[in-house]
Amino acid sequence: MRIGLLGGTFNPIHFGHVYIAEEVQKSCALDQVWFVPTSRTPLKQIASAVSFSDRLAMVDAALVNSPSFHSCDIEGKRGGTSYSVDTLQQLNLKYPQHEFFFIMGLDSFQDIGSWKDYPRMFDFAHIVVTARPGFSGSLHELLPVAITERFCYDSDSKNLRCDTGFTLITVAHTCRDISSTEIRQQLSMNLDIGEHVPLAVIEYIKIHRLYS
Repeated sequence: MRIGLLGGTFNPIHFGHVYIAEEVQKSCALDQVWFVPTSRTPLKQIASAVSFSDRLAMVDAALVNSPSFHSCDIEGKRGGTSYSVDTLQQLNLKYPQHEFFFIMGLDSFQDIGSWKDYPRMFDFAHIVVTARPGFSGSLHELLPVAITERFCYDSDSKNLRCDTGFTLITVAHTCRDISSTEIRQQLSMNLDIGEHVPLAVIEYIKIHRLYS
């Protein structure tokens, strides 16, 4: 199967995450999208000290009516700092029958040179970069200089192809920007977040008294 991988802290998960997954699934003809909550981010401490189990449960609540979307607890089970390259390698070993598509935003892709063992990510998955409609830049120009020579234009797929065979794909996303940080701030002030967060997630937050 063709599996999209959407990682993040999901603190909390919101409609923006779901909308991007929907657009990438359609654009890349994915069978499923797996939402992969981070155990511990290498960049910063997870805000509000919300546990992995709570963030995973909120993902499950948000996806209950989406049969092709699923949570993946691989980073929580592995523990420690979550590095994408380790997750991709582990998933490839565990599910060799699947073809993986790692989904990331344009801002993250521009910073990929600082990621752990980033060249090896192209050993395990296609990389899908989501950008606003009208993005006219070149992903090849945004690649770290150290690996640009490993990519060439593939006329069949109309994407950049790595020498490993995996492609670098751009998908336009049209969803409105939603910030988990702003949602947490609204929750701390007892403001309504129903416009941004699925009802089942809001109920979970209330029951477990998160972000209060």
